[in-house]
Amino acid sequence: MDNERMLQLMQNKMKHIQQYLIRLGASRADAEDIIQDTVYKGLLYLDSIVPEKFSAWLYRVALNRYYDMLRKRKRIEWLDQEPTVEGSEIPEEILLRKERREEIEHVMDALNPIYKQLLILKYELNFSYREISDLVGMREEMVKTYLFRARKQFQKKYGGLYDE
Repeated sequence: MDNERMLQLMQNKMKHIQQYLIRLGASRADAEDIIQDTVYKGLLYLDSIVPEKFSAWLYRVALNRYYDMLRKRKRIEWLDQEPTVEGSEIPEEILLRKERREEIEHVMDALNPIYKQLLILKYELNFSYREISDLVGMREEMVKTYLFRARKQFQKKYGGLYDE
């Protein structure tokens, strides 16, 4: 793959990476800063990156930068993302959807961090097991096992909200 194609791929991936960072808990401004750093590193190391792993490399650089930022701050700022609302929805439906989203966020926050990361990659970003494996540096079988455990933990905690 030539440099021009890799640059185009990088440009296409940046919006997805930004959404991923925001979903993990970065503010929009922090996500934009991380994206800028990721683009800079991508351009700096463009010739030395294996083309087949370029996308995973970009995600890994952004994720590492995000974790560095968290370590420096020692706290996480969660961004409250409102769902898009169509004019045809009634207020009760909007409220119920917002409450459900907040419950899910609460459960996700209570999960093991690696489980949360894997669930987001698989079910929100629709990554394949192979892509997740490349990104997080785990064997594909291990990703499947962790996702199974993550789903079980999520179901247990989500179901526990209504057992009280």
